[in-house]
Amino acid sequence: METAFPETKGSGQTPDVDNPAAPAPARRPLVTIRPKSGWYALNLLQVWQYRDLLVTLAGRDVKLRYRQTALGVVWVVLQPLIAAGIFSFVFGKVAKMDSQGRPYLVFSYAGLLGWNAFSGTLTKVSGCLVGNANLISKVFFPRLVLPLSNIFSTLIDFVVALVMMGVLLAVWHINPGWNVLLLPVWLLVTLMFSTGVGLYAAALMVTYRDVQYILPVATGFLMYASPVAYGIASVPPQYRTIFALNPLCGLLEAFRWSLLDSGTLPMGSLTYSIIFSVIVFVGGAFAFKKMEKKFADVI
Repeated sequence: METAFPETKGSGQTPDVDNPAAPAPARRPLVTIRPKSGWYALNLLQVWQYRDLLVTLAGRDVKLRYRQTALGVVWVVLQPLIAAGIFSFVFGKVAKMDSQGRPYLVFSYAGLLGWNAFSGTLTKVSGCLVGNANLISKVFFPRLVLPLSNIFSTLIDFVVALVMMGVLLAVWHINPGWNVLLLPVWLLVTLMFSTGVGLYAAALMVTYRDVQYILPVATGFLMYASPVAYGIASVPPQYRTIFALNPLCGLLEAFRWSLLDSGTLPMGSLTYSIIFSVIVFVGGAFAFKKMEKKFADVI
C-alpha cells in the first residue's frame, strides 16, 4: 500500500522519506499583491529607485536640444529677446499700454520668462511618451520618470534667460530688491502647473494623437489671454474678474513684481493660482498613473 505524504506548505516539495532527520524545506515568504490606492498609487519610492535613469534621460534631452546648432544656448536668449522687442513695438509703441513705469522691453521680457517656463515644460512633458514610444514598449521603468526628466532642460533654459534679464536690469539701472528672493517660489508653482497639465496631455496623447495638434493652438491662444506682453492693469475693469480665472495671471504678475519691483503683488489672484496649480499637478499625476497600464499596448 502506498503512503501519500502531504506537501509542505509554500515549498512545493515532499519530505525526504529516506532521511527523516533531514530539515524541512524553508517556507517561502508570502507575497500579497493588492491594488494600490491613495498616495501609494503614485509609487514615488519607485521613481527614486530609478533616479539614475532620471538623470540620464535629463542629460540626453539637454544634449539633443543643443546638438548641431550653430548658436547653441544663444537661442534660449535670442528667442525671448526678439519676442520682447516685437511686444514692445506692438503693445508699447502702437497700443501704448502701461508698463508700470518700466521700459517696455524689460517689462515684456520679464513676462516671457514666466511664460516660457510654462509653455516649454508643457510642450516637453506632453510629448514625452509619444517621443519615446520604442523605449516604453520594450523596457520596464516607472513611466513617470519620462515627464519628470524634461523639467531639467526647462530649468537650464530659465537660468540662461535669467542671466540676460540681469543684463537688461543693469542697463536700465533697475534694482529688484529683496523681491527677487521669491522668484524660485513662483517658478516652482509655474512648473507644477505646467507639469500637471502636461501629464494629462501626455496620457491622452498615447490614445488620441489629435492632442499633439490641438495643444500648440490652445497654447497660442492662452499666451494672449495671459499678461505676458501686457499687465493686468491694461485689462478693462469689467473683464478683470473673468481674466483672473486664468491661473497664469497671478503667477506672471508675481514674476514681474519680483524682477522689476514694480506694481503690487496680487495676493488674491496669486493664492488662487497656487491652489489651482497644486490641484492640477496632483490630479495630473494620479490620472497619469491610472492610465499608465495601457501605455505599452496602445502606443
